[in-house]
Amino acid sequence: GLLVTGILSLDCNLLHFHLRKVTWQNLRLLSSTSSSFPVECLRETKAFELPQEILSHTQPAKRYIKEAFYEMSIQAFNIFSQYTFTSTWEKDYLKQIQIGLDQQLQYLEQCLEEEEKEKEDSKELEEDGMNWSGALVPQLSNLELRRYFNRIDNFLKEKKYSHCAWEIIRVEIRRCFYYFQKFAALLRKK
Repeated sequence: GLLVTGILSLDCNLLHFHLRKVTWQNLRLLSSTSSSFPVECLRETKAFELPQEILSHTQPAKRYIKEAFYEMSIQAFNIFSQYTFTSTWEKDYLKQIQIGLDQQLQYLEQCLEEEEKEKEDSKELEEDGMNWSGALVPQLSNLELRRYFNRIDNFLKEKKYSHCAWEIIRVEIRRCFYYFQKFAALLRKK
């Protein structure tokens, strides 16, 4: 029984490894869904404006990275889950992406909950003014990530979930995953 419990329990110290692995798999799957960007879709490009905080801050706090990953995972999962795909994307790949994002969400939930419990346990230190995170960079709010994914969702609706709209979204979400892949590496370094 102890062996099974140990296997089923996720080690939050290895979170960076899991996030990098899942994000890399999703990047690979999104790249595999289409051999090249369709020429007929070039005129429909759109700038979704990935929040600048993602692009400009190289040393955000660990908790911020986890929360941003969590929000990105929820939003990407919603984009890939709530619509019937009529595009050329292979449904098996999309199912694998959804499964990966779901596993990532569960892992992040567990680690964020554990972190919250640890924070509550050390509350006395915070009240004494002894605890300082050292994080001076502005943190990306979940609201900014929601707005980013809302722009993606609105674009799909405006384009009536057309083939070109999905191809553009595939490229955009690959770009988003790429930046989060870089963030996952920061969790290991801190």
